[in-house]
Amino acid sequence: MKFILSAVLYTFSFMTLLAQTKSIEVKDAQTQETLTGVYAINQNNKKDYRLTENNLLKLDLGEVYLISHIGYSPLLLKIETTTPAIITLEALETKLGEVLVTGRIFQDPVMNTITPDLTERVTQPKNVADLFRDINGFGLIKRGNYAIDPSFRAAQYEQLNIQYDGGTKVMHACPNRMDPITTHVMPEDISKIEVVRGPYTMRYGATFGGLINMVSKRPEVGNYGLSGSASTGYETNGNSLVNMVRLQYAEEKFDVVGMYGYRDFGNYDDGAGREIPSSFRSIDYSLRMGYNFTSLERLQLHWRQSFGRDVLHASLPMDSDFDDSSMLSLDYFKKRPGKTLQNIKAKAYYSYVDHLMSNSRRSNFAVAEAVAPVEATTAGGRFELEWKLDEFWTLFTGTDALLISRDGQRNRLVKQNMMGMPLDPPLAFTDKIWQDSFINNYGFFAESRYRLNSSTVLNAGVRYDLVNSDIQDPEADFQAYYPGLGNRTEHNFSATASLKKLLDPNNQLEFAFGRGVRSANMIERFINHFQVGQDSFEYIGNPNLDAEVNNQFEVAYTGKKILDGAINRLDWGASVYFSHFENYIVAIIDSTKTRKFMPAQEPQNPKVFRNLEDAYKTGFEANLSVAFLDNFQLDAETAYVYARNEDLSESLPLTPPLRTRLSLQYNKDKFWAATDVRLVSRQDELATSFGENQATPGYELIDFRLGYELFPGLDLGAAVLNAFDQQYYDHLNFAFRNQADAGLSGLERLTDPGQNFTVFVKYAF
Repeated sequence: MKFILSAVLYTFSFMTLLAQTKSIEVKDAQTQETLTGVYAINQNNKKDYRLTENNLLKLDLGEVYLISHIGYSPLLLKIETTTPAIITLEALETKLGEVLVTGRIFQDPVMNTITPDLTERVTQPKNVADLFRDINGFGLIKRGNYAIDPSFRAAQYEQLNIQYDGGTKVMHACPNRMDPITTHVMPEDISKIEVVRGPYTMRYGATFGGLINMVSKRPEVGNYGLSGSASTGYETNGNSLVNMVRLQYAEEKFDVVGMYGYRDFGNYDDGAGREIPSSFRSIDYSLRMGYNFTSLERLQLHWRQSFGRDVLHASLPMDSDFDDSSMLSLDYFKKRPGKTLQNIKAKAYYSYVDHLMSNSRRSNFAVAEAVAPVEATTAGGRFELEWKLDEFWTLFTGTDALLISRDGQRNRLVKQNMMGMPLDPPLAFTDKIWQDSFINNYGFFAESRYRLNSSTVLNAGVRYDLVNSDIQDPEADFQAYYPGLGNRTEHNFSATASLKKLLDPNNQLEFAFGRGVRSANMIERFINHFQVGQDSFEYIGNPNLDAEVNNQFEVAYTGKKILDGAINRLDWGASVYFSHFENYIVAIIDSTKTRKFMPAQEPQNPKVFRNLEDAYKTGFEANLSVAFLDNFQLDAETAYVYARNEDLSESLPLTPPLRTRLSLQYNKDKFWAATDVRLVSRQDELATSFGENQATPGYELIDFRLGYELFPGLDLGAAVLNAFDQQYYDHLNFAFRNQADAGLSGLERLTDPGQNFTVFVKYAF
């Protein structure tokens, strides 16, 4: 009898336990296919995670859960006896241009940074490169007010994998980088910038120092019909003006967006009141058309052109008469929920840059005229398949290509001899700049993401790049330097492994290792006796360079805490990294060679690009954000990098100093205001072989910004930049070049703008 009673009680207890849980199946709202890998977070106890088991979620009655799945909008659900046994999630819109998906910690690569919407709270006209100045760890390499390159953790140029909309690239035509990739797009068209802070993903091309993806603004789902915006901005320092118009028409199946921008920047005054040659004009337009076959399948065509005119470069030997570029890209995306092959992505693009530079505005024009027409063609694409091999195992496989070709020459007309006597007739010379060269990179990759448990993701990837290069019209002296000159093929292997651990919903720990490999760029391979550095040396390429390798380790921690009281919220983060370089490429003086052009001038010996045997860098970034009194927020962030060339016992070139940024913000209803303080330390870690011969002093800047929504759709922004008219220059700025008429010495670095009042008005409808 006791046995029977015990059995009844046990059965009753078991049935009661079953009654306290409910099994729920989750399906795609459109396809009605069952989703695996769904997870639920108990909103009353966020340490309580539930994952699908045998395609079902087992959830406690009376609790509220956030139901989430990669690529779908989350759903907040209270579990009751009447809750349906089957629920559906809506697929997120197809976003072709993004690498990162905000908040999807189990999908995004490790060590990533993403900016807020850059089209909001605008207070000034700006260049694309200015968008980087507020991202921790970044600096700007400036040669004027137009030719600006981003630098990140002492990596720059092709060491950074910079692209638009998940893969589109535009390569510069000028050997002095008068036309870097950042000049070929409208800043107003960039909605956000995504950064992967090292070689931690293999999917988006060969990546050495980091991946930077500039994402253009696209129509929002549900914002159907005709809409658009118009904006204008003005700044007093340089009398600079920017106008932009954006129109879009969208339906559920079809959307089209057109943009037009005009920029007219004048010469600015530095903090000492000196006029710095920096004016330029540019016209840009773009047209983007998209067609949605379904909510899960999209085809998009994007065409854009940019036309730069009369661009002055204070820190380069010549100016740009014109700089024209054209870009065409075609993207396709298809989602297949519930299938083993879940996603298909494809992209193809083509870009062409036509560039003309001359010294017609420079003091040496009376001695020798120089005109250099150059061109660059970039083509490529990528194809990626996303496989769902198991409920918690995702595999990405694919291929990509980047094909770069350049050609151009410098036509010189020498009017005076070395004694200053006129030549009649003048002597004409033609110098080959790019020597009709190309570099073609074909990549193959596989990257796997495995969720070990509800809070841990392991990521691993490999990549193989086949790099083919050739110089098809070499100068005789370059051919003599390298008798075996000809077609060359390289085989590069990259890899990464990382672990992302969610300690709890508010704290995250990341570990990563990446081996990024980059073959030499075209300047490093094929330039021939041209001044392309920060100094007055002629540079000679080396077609036999080995590929650079970055072996990077990094640890990062991020956290947040919601509080009651005067302090509303805390956010914090920090990362520490170390990179050991193999075959790091630098230019070193070669005493066996002599100067080719203007041979009576110093320095007599040119620099030749070589591989280093021993180089490394290490550094950190940290940030803290405090939201308080409901309407205030204080942000603090700092970044430091130490880089060392052990072969020459000096720093690596273009290593920025310690940078700190503080920002106090106030935001209430339609009004916002901010005070920004930038603190930049002295840099005395120098690369003398690169022309860094003097320590650069530190500086402090204060900016005031504010904005107000006058009425819905009409926003007004204003700012005072460099409010106290500080005279300063950054360590990454190049020195003045060929500016005798402007009274600017080549022994000085380019100085930045002094005090500047700006206003920006935007109307959206």
